[in-house]
Amino acid sequence: MECHLMLALPILQLLLSHISPCTAAPASSCKASTEYIKTSCSVTMYPKLCYTSLSIYAGKIKTNPKVLAYTALNVTLAATKATSVVINRCSRVHGLKPIEVAAALDCVEEVSDALDELRMSIDELGHAVRGSRNFSFQISDIQTWVSAALTDEDTCMDGFDEHKLTGRMETVVRREILKIAHLTSNALALINNYASN
Repeated sequence: MECHLMLALPILQLLLSHISPCTAAPASSCKASTEYIKTSCSVTMYPKLCYTSLSIYAGKIKTNPKVLAYTALNVTLAATKATSVVINRCSRVHGLKPIEVAAALDCVEEVSDALDELRMSIDELGHAVRGSRNFSFQISDIQTWVSAALTDEDTCMDGFDEHKLTGRMETVVRREILKIAHLTSNALALINNYASN
């Protein structure tokens, strides 16, 4: 099985297990929530991805900026977990050059670091209370960790770029890392927006 096909099932299961649609809410409430998400996503670098990845949670997010940022982090964490599994599986595909395996394993390590940083960010945001004396420190920690996760995702590709690797596995890894980097960037923008309002 090619490594890019290995992602389809975990992502589908992940999405289906976390969907919280507006169907139980009144139509006007749902519309206000999705409009809030769309407007909030306009501050991100990837607003379309932001909206499509978060609008399915409109019933949970409502118009709450903390819940929006928290949800963005959780969506990013879930996608990063799935990407880690794919890269790990790709590193075991028969016939890879040793340098490809090494680059993939380095990437797995970087993504693992990003997962830890995202988990710490989610935990800290869950404890952050606007107006508390620790709020600015908590937000600063969250911003630092999410920025570090973004750096880790970027560093993941260094091994492939450094050796000018361009095979099928590299294409899959690059696509998956780019997707989680965009989600991470969006989450950071929403955290910054929450912190500044």
